[in-house]
Amino acid sequence: MSTSTHASPAASPRRKRLLTYVGAAAVIAAFLAAVAVVATPAGRGRLAAWLSSGPSPQAEAPAEEGGSEAESDGPKMLQLSKQARQNLGLVVAPARVGTYTRTLTVPGVLTDRPGVTDRGVTSPAVGTVVKVFAFPGETVPPGGKLLSVRLYSEYLQQSQKELFQAVRDRETNSKLLSRQRRLADRGAVAGARVEELEGIERRLEATIAAQYHGLITRGLTPDQVAGIVRGRFVSTVDVFAPPAEPEEAKEEVPSDIDPLAAVAAASEEEAAAETGAAANGDTATAEDEGFLFEVQSLAVELGQQVQAGQLLATLADHRLLFIEGHAFKREAAVLARAAERNWPVEVEFAEDEAADWPPLYQTFRIRHLANTVDPESRTFDFYVPLENQSRTYDRDGETFTLWRFRPGQRVRLRVPIEEYEGVVTLPSEAVVREGPEAFVFQQNGDLFRRLSVRVLHEDRTRSVIADDGSVPKTAYLAQGSAATLNRVLKAQEAGGEMPGVHVHADGTVHAAH
Repeated sequence: MSTSTHASPAASPRRKRLLTYVGAAAVIAAFLAAVAVVATPAGRGRLAAWLSSGPSPQAEAPAEEGGSEAESDGPKMLQLSKQARQNLGLVVAPARVGTYTRTLTVPGVLTDRPGVTDRGVTSPAVGTVVKVFAFPGETVPPGGKLLSVRLYSEYLQQSQKELFQAVRDRETNSKLLSRQRRLADRGAVAGARVEELEGIERRLEATIAAQYHGLITRGLTPDQVAGIVRGRFVSTVDVFAPPAEPEEAKEEVPSDIDPLAAVAAASEEEAAAETGAAANGDTATAEDEGFLFEVQSLAVELGQQVQAGQLLATLADHRLLFIEGHAFKREAAVLARAAERNWPVEVEFAEDEAADWPPLYQTFRIRHLANTVDPESRTFDFYVPLENQSRTYDRDGETFTLWRFRPGQRVRLRVPIEEYEGVVTLPSEAVVREGPEAFVFQQNGDLFRRLSVRVLHEDRTRSVIADDGSVPKTAYLAQGSAATLNRVLKAQEAGGEMPGVHVHADGTVHAAH
């Protein structure tokens, strides 16, 4: 009896039902697996990225100008709360296309202005310092007393004696001449006698004029010379501070003074002259009021003997200083061009507490360039004028001055050398680099989108971005913390967290609402 190898007709429906059950089970398993994946944060992030990515620009059309393959492959969007932006101190400003001036940064230092800042005060004659009125650190007004010097000069002693003697001889000779002239008119005296007395009168007048001017040039005042005429010889002279402005200093021996008239006035008005001599002191003018010299140093000590012309003290006037820049010889051409074109120079002062002082409204420009090169450092200098600021305070009856800028203070100068037109200028902290790529962040509500840009120039404070379409004209860009924003973006990507966003028909991206 043979056995049949063919399946019975009833087995075929059972196989179909089995295949149907297996297929359904596979679909259910796949659905459950998808649900499990979406339930995780990473799965939700990948799903949101897939739903919002749209078609790939690289697959449909060439990359737009200013775009980059690295940017499209990497993360583009991060979300920051208002509190997070406040913690970062994040400032957002519109992207503005304009002109940027490239600068050359060179070091510098504040220096005195020769012939202006420091004033030397010298002794008028040989003598001994007997009193000091102003000490280092203190202030003195123009014309104020600095020191007293007791005279040991034989020249001054002899000049005073000869002036006094000449005045008395002239008085005697004038009376005799007047009497002889009356007698000569009546014929009682020969004319030769009158001529002789007139010659003596002229010689005495010349002696008086010479001694008067000589004493004035030695530092004595007209009141002191008037006292000598009356017999009060000067044994001590006071040394005074100079006028505030050197060009305002008057001629020591004014040409319009008549020595004979001054001597006559001193002789005829002794009482008034005594009052004037006693009032001798401060000679400050109305223009000098409010200004004070600072005693920088004393070159002598109490009781020290000094010679005529010897330096007694140095006064400082720090109202006008120089900024001395140090540049290399190869930079001379760009500095000369900046000086010729009168371009403004930016100055950054080290150790300057700007909040404690009024704003410095001054445009800095190169005044002149040095014509020599330092043989050791191989640098040459250029000079920028600086108008200083100051304030005063009183302590123990003395007035002291505080200057905002002082010689020796370090500065950094930025000299313009080139201009970029049609560019976007941002703070250096607004741009972050990753290898050859450079990125900025565009704000859109709570979202910040990373944009790839081309950097034309950057320095310690500024980055210059090309206006090539990579940054929209109406974009608002973060002005700092770009490196921090980039780290947050990478952290969100690593954790699979993507901001809830949706894409409008015009291509703009906004937070989901």
